[in-house]
Formats: sequence, C-alpha cells, structure tokens
Amino acid sequence: QVQLVESGGGLVQAGGSLRFSCVVSGGTSSGYAMGWFRQAPGKEREFVAAISWSGALTRYLDSVKGRFTISRDNAKNTVYLQMNSLKPEDTAVYYCAAKPSWVLVTSTEEYVYWGQGTQVTVSS
Repeated sequence: QVQLVESGGGLVQAGGSLRFSCVVSGGTSSGYAMGWFRQAPGKEREFVAAISWSGALTRYLDSVKGRFTISRDNAKNTVYLQMNSLKPEDTAVYYCAAKPSWVLVTSTEEYVYWGQGTQVTVSS
C-alpha cells in the first residue's frame, strides 16, 4: 500500500519561505507522477504544481510561478515543494499526491494517492 507522508508546513510571515517534503512509502516514487494541491477554507482543492516521474517536466499554477519550485529525488522517494515570497493568499492546507504515470498529471481527479495534508498559514 502506497502512503504519502508530508512534512514542512507551519506559520510564516508574508515574504517568508517554507519547504515541503513528501515521502512515498510502500513503494518507489519512480514511475509516479507527483503533484501538490491546496485547499483554502470554503474553497475547492486546487492544483499548485506537478512534476513528471523523471523530473524533466514541471507545471505550476499561474499565481505561484516564479515563487514555488517542485522537485524530486527518486533515490530518496521524496518530492519537494519550495515556497518563497509567500503571500497571505497562499494560506491553505497543502496536499501531496501521486499517480502511477509516465507523464505529467495536473488534474485532481486523476491522482490516486494523497497525503494527509499540512497547514500553511501566511500572516500579513
């Protein structure tokens, strides 16, 4: 059974940085497309960033381009999300997701495995 364990959330002031890690256990991250999503109170879960199994392809939500970076280390079965220049509107619960796929996946509905979610709060 594949499980995703996230870490790295917290409280930060606007302009600050946080780094998420998502460890894939019960399997290998190789062969999995990985993504990060977020859900703010009262809103639907939205796509934030995705990375292909090899790491060669990435895609971002327009509002986080240039501020967030997704990366992966398949030797460590880990995917990262570096978040810089954080804004109050980035406040949400962030989720890591995985799908067995050789291509980039950005749709919430396509992902099979989900992490437990980690709160990020950005104060102004």
